[in-house]
Amino acid sequence: MSQIKVVVPLANGFEEIEAVSIIDVLRRAEIEVIVAHLHESFLVKGANGITIQADTPIKEVRADSIDMIVLPGGWGGTHALADDAHVQALLQEMDVKNKHIGAICAAPFALHKAGVLKHNYTCYPSVESDIRLDGYQGDSAMVVEEGNVITSRGPATAICFALAIVKKLKGEEKYKALKAGLLADFCA
Repeated sequence: MSQIKVVVPLANGFEEIEAVSIIDVLRRAEIEVIVAHLHESFLVKGANGITIQADTPIKEVRADSIDMIVLPGGWGGTHALADDAHVQALLQEMDVKNKHIGAICAAPFALHKAGVLKHNYTCYPSVESDIRLDGYQGDSAMVVEEGNVITSRGPATAICFALAIVKKLKGEEKYKALKAGLLADFCA
């Protein structure tokens, strides 16, 4: 079986807790995580001044070479992801191929702009007014899955979101072991 690959695109203004939680939890699950950047620099500055070094430019990422794309939130980063033609095309191609797509916090806005957000979703409270109220699950769930799309609410739900991705990509056994090791009993 080939290595599962997930791309996490970062743009200046991304939410650091979400990005690092996703990258860390997926790597603990032995999933290859490719951190991609949208700008000229491999160094991407988050919303709270933390800089992360990316692995590759997003323009070099192809849908056929990855199993999932996961977008962290943060309004600045989200708007950049929503306005980036390559990210939008990649999201659409992933959806057409029924490959996995994830977004947390404000980032479901970028999925909505790409036309790939499913009916039921969640996001950071207030962002739904920029997406649509119909289908918004609010605080009824930390993580919402519909079809090939997984969404989550924000920084405090990032570990549960990442664990849901692990369950989807690596199965129940890996999910339970990692959840126990992280002391994440609060995740569903």
